Amino acid sequence: MTRRRTYTRRRNNRSNPGYRRRTVLMKPGVQVSILLVVALIIFIILQSGGSNGGPAPTSLTPEISVNEAYAMYQNGAFVLDVRTDEEWNEFHAPNTTLIPLDQLAVRANELPRDREIVVVCRSGNRSQQGRDILLNAGFENVTSMTGGLNEWRSLGYPIEP
Repeated sequence: MTRRRTYTRRRNNRSNPGYRRRTVLMKPGVQVSILLVVALIIFIILQSGGSNGGPAPTSLTPEISVNEAYAMYQNGAFVLDVRTDEEWNEFHAPNTTLIPLDQLAVRANELPRDREIVVVCRSGNRSQQGRDILLNAGFENVTSMTGGLNEWRSLGYPIEP
């Protein structure tokens, strides 16, 4: 009778799906394969930086409103205007710096790395591009202003001709 129980017990274990999984996972080849897949996934995540390949992370929000930009301006943030010379001559915010967008990548070394930078343009489109150029150049505290200097002027914030 003891033999029969042993035989029955073994047969029941083999027919149990959990038993089969455990035996498959106990094989060294399967264990090595699982480890390789996990290592590959971790490697891919680390190589991509955990991002979608976009600009480097920033400590500021990517975009801010004109009101938020004005508050940062008053608190000493560096305001970078990426419009053209002609647009700048028409009007600009006082105490800001002009570097046209098409020159920004080669002139980024002129900008402070130890201050928050607010990138502005006429309507808010080029400032996003300027922000991304600076983020990709290694700047960390960069944001762009939505609405641009047109909205800045319409809200009554200071401008110079």
